[in-house]
Amino acid sequence: MSNDSLKPLIQSAPKKPGVYQYFDAEGTVIYVGKAKNLKNRVNSYFNKDKHESGKTSVLVKKIADIKYIIVETELDALLLENNLIKKYQPRYNVLLKDDKTFPWICIKNERFPRVFPTRTKIKDGSEYYGPYASVKMMNTVLELIRKLYPIRTCNYALTPENIAQFKFKTCLEYHIGNCLGACEGFQEEEKYNANIKEVRNIIKGNVSDISKTLKDEMKMYAEALDYENAYKIKKKLDALEKFQNRSTVVSPTINNVDVFSIQSDEKYGFVNYMKVVNGAIVQAHTVELKKKLDETDEELLAIGILELRNRYDSDSKEIIVPLELDFNVPNSYYNIPQRGDKKKLLELSERNAKFYRLEHRRQAERIDPERHTKRILEQIKSDLRLKELPRHIECFDNSNIQGTHPVAACVVFKNAKPSKKDYRRFNIKTVVGPDDFASMEEVVYRRYKRLKEEGESLPQLIVIDGGKGQLGASLKALEKLDLRGEIAIVGIAKRLEEIFFPGDSLPLYLKKTSESLKVIQQLRNEAHRFGITHHRNRRSKTAIRSELSEIKGIGEKTATELLQRFKSVKRIKEANQKDLEEIVGFSKAKIVFDHFNRNQ
Repeated sequence: MSNDSLKPLIQSAPKKPGVYQYFDAEGTVIYVGKAKNLKNRVNSYFNKDKHESGKTSVLVKKIADIKYIIVETELDALLLENNLIKKYQPRYNVLLKDDKTFPWICIKNERFPRVFPTRTKIKDGSEYYGPYASVKMMNTVLELIRKLYPIRTCNYALTPENIAQFKFKTCLEYHIGNCLGACEGFQEEEKYNANIKEVRNIIKGNVSDISKTLKDEMKMYAEALDYENAYKIKKKLDALEKFQNRSTVVSPTINNVDVFSIQSDEKYGFVNYMKVVNGAIVQAHTVELKKKLDETDEELLAIGILELRNRYDSDSKEIIVPLELDFNVPNSYYNIPQRGDKKKLLELSERNAKFYRLEHRRQAERIDPERHTKRILEQIKSDLRLKELPRHIECFDNSNIQGTHPVAACVVFKNAKPSKKDYRRFNIKTVVGPDDFASMEEVVYRRYKRLKEEGESLPQLIVIDGGKGQLGASLKALEKLDLRGEIAIVGIAKRLEEIFFPGDSLPLYLKKTSESLKVIQQLRNEAHRFGITHHRNRRSKTAIRSELSEIKGIGEKTATELLQRFKSVKRIKEANQKDLEEIVGFSKAKIVFDHFNRNQ
């Protein structure tokens, strides 16, 4: 069907909340969306000549049929959209990546219930708490439960009949005090279930009531002079306090709150969720959302909130978020904190989401480094308006101190990484005095004249360390070689990190976090380091030669010969006259030897 043939379907869209489904020519669902007003939302796809996203344009071209499902509320629409996406997995929808089986804590539906971890949920009336994104956190909770309460670990069917018939015998757990022997009728079911009730509260994070109860018990035993049992209760309180300290993040007055944050890049969104009860984080998870149509952070966050609240069966009335959302959750309200403990909680959630995003990028780089390199090069190409990928970049820098020993350095990056075997140093030959512009023109000319003569490949980009003056001098060199326009060239000024282009009076300012700027800065810093090292070495060698040349009767040539053989003035001083004679003959060896040994 063409867009014209779709007009009746578009015009018939109801002005009510609901879900729309786009189908391709084969009848496959390619996109599912939700809307407060179906008519307005669907019209927005077809009343534009050009979409901001190229992917959206491709989607619209492939639509052959549209179907609508009307619901009562926007929340119903979001729930239905989520279910349909999971069912059909349309090509152009956000993908929820969550192929793990997360662990749960199970309180088994049986007489004298067991409490244990599991990755399988069975519909047998048992209670499941979780899922836990961190196995360590789950084990911490289970460890605390085992310290506080003697819960059985055996899987015996402890029916009244089996216990009455003495079918079971107590095991080692009973003898070391971890179980009270319910299998032989040594523990009352009522007291056991009271313990299980408190276990539920611990799993949910409600430890303040348990702590109060234990303190009352300890006080009662102490007043009765039963110090042994009072000490046992104190050990339980210590374990409970240690657990609280490990989990508490902010004020314990923050109770039953959901915290959501989002971090995103070009292709993915990462929504972090934290459940906070009495100031303690009792659940935390980050979900990865793959973008398909350049969805906004607001859209991705709404999807993440629905998914995670459903998964964790949350009924928190307060939802802390970092931005305004045009999506309401019944019986709950949003809070964007500006200061205080809740703001700290939100910042903690954002740090977790950011860590997940960075870790995702690092994994992608490890798995496919070529893809990572290409992404960076594509970014440089886009930011600097280049015609081709800058797989080969060269950067030049001058070094001189008050015009003495002027040198220059050329560093080479291939595929955004240093290629040190291709680095080159230059001693300035034709320029007298401190003239950076003329020095830059000389080294750029010498570099590319040689590459042309030797038939070597030229770079796609030249970076000049300096502003308009150095850039203009470099362009003169390229013009002499008929290379202007053949190689892209830019200058970078250090003070404000301005990027200058030939013929453009206004500089470009890249974002401080831009990967393009980071690569250019790395080039500039590497060229500066390489040039300074060469300049320092040259000054040092000249100073050493000067020390030898100052000896009456010893010239530059003799000093050079001695340094080439002995490597340093110190070794020349320590050499005997015979060793010196082998290099420069008897008369000059005697002069040098006498000079350094006349005071001995």
